[in-house]
Amino acid sequence: MAGGCVLLLIALIAAFASPLIHWYGHEPSTFNSTLTSFDTGVPIGRFGGISTRHWLGVEPVNGRDILARLIAGSRTSLVIAGLATLVSLLLGTVTAVLAGYYGGVLDAVMVFFYDMLLTVPSLLLALALVTFLSQSPSVFGLSGENLSLALVIFLLGFGGFPYLGRLIRGQVLSLREKEFIEAARSLGASDLRIMARELMPNLIGPLVVWTSLTLPINVLGESAFAYLGIGVRPPTASWGGMLSEAQDYYMADPLYLLLPGTALFVTVLAFNLFGDGLRDALDPKSSQ
Repeated sequence: MAGGCVLLLIALIAAFASPLIHWYGHEPSTFNSTLTSFDTGVPIGRFGGISTRHWLGVEPVNGRDILARLIAGSRTSLVIAGLATLVSLLLGTVTAVLAGYYGGVLDAVMVFFYDMLLTVPSLLLALALVTFLSQSPSVFGLSGENLSLALVIFLLGFGGFPYLGRLIRGQVLSLREKEFIEAARSLGASDLRIMARELMPNLIGPLVVWTSLTLPINVLGESAFAYLGIGVRPPTASWGGMLSEAQDYYMADPLYLLLPGTALFVTVLAFNLFGDGLRDALDPKSSQ
């Protein structure tokens, strides 16, 4: 429940990021170099420039408001993580249900495909794609920031669905031998109806738990890509990008490193606590 309450708060902040930033009065991409030292780039004032106008201080060198960028970064992280999880959910569920239900050659091919994808390092794939795509001004009508967002979503979503596929395939292999499946088949139900009306309701529990535990992995993945300069790029706010910029000033302005790191830590911890609670609620035997 504690994890769920924190997640609800973070989700509300991300959903209403634009009104909150407008009410706060500082845009996340607005530069204000007068708030930082000309010689060192460190924010003027104590604790990273914290004041009544800038509640969590400002960034070194450019003077952008940290609180505004944290709010905007929550939207970036949750949107990318949510879309990537949705991609994994669709790909993993469809391929696993088909493979587990029909079996045979289709099942063998899908298992081999899952195993092959699990051997590909996601970071090396990301670097290869970034190098390749940087040679073209646009891909599938996408360019610039939209292309970077689509690339991160694809990498996280496509790289995560084999884990879900293996999980759901095992569930389907067990369910397809149950009596209610044989009863539906004997009554003349089509394969599509059996998969949609008989199998899917029994897969809701594992899918919900997997989703709640995969979202924090994708949040961390998006931040890692932004930290390495592969994913979301400035001026778009991202917690990983803020950590990357803060590493050069962690001695002079440690608060700039601490704040996005704390936001990332609290979000991932809340997701994990909520996911563990869901797993215990949907599968009481797991806690015994």
